[in-house]
Amino acid sequence: MSKPLVVSIPHNLGQAEAMRRLQGGMAGVKSQFGDKVASIQESWSGNRMDFRVGAMGQNVSGHLEVMQDQVRVEVQLPWILAMVAEKAKTFIQKQGTLLLEKK
Repeated sequence: MSKPLVVSIPHNLGQAEAMRRLQGGMAGVKSQFGDKVASIQESWSGNRMDFRVGAMGQNVSGHLEVMQDQVRVEVQLPWILAMVAEKAKTFIQKQGTLLLEKK
């Protein structure tokens, strides 16, 4: 198994507001990428969300931890997707930043 992909996304929202936005954000990911995403499962425990995403015939699992000034995302990519890890990192950072930007 490849090493996990780790992404840190800084924010200025505080922990509670960042969690609120992220909790509503997974539904948006499903609607935005529904043609590519077969399933999304998430479960929250405190400030940590564990998730599993089925996409393009692959399952991706991981977790994120919401902190006061950043969100740390750790994703276990299957070996076939590990080859595009840098693109995945950029995508995660972009989508996370969009969810956490001031509205």
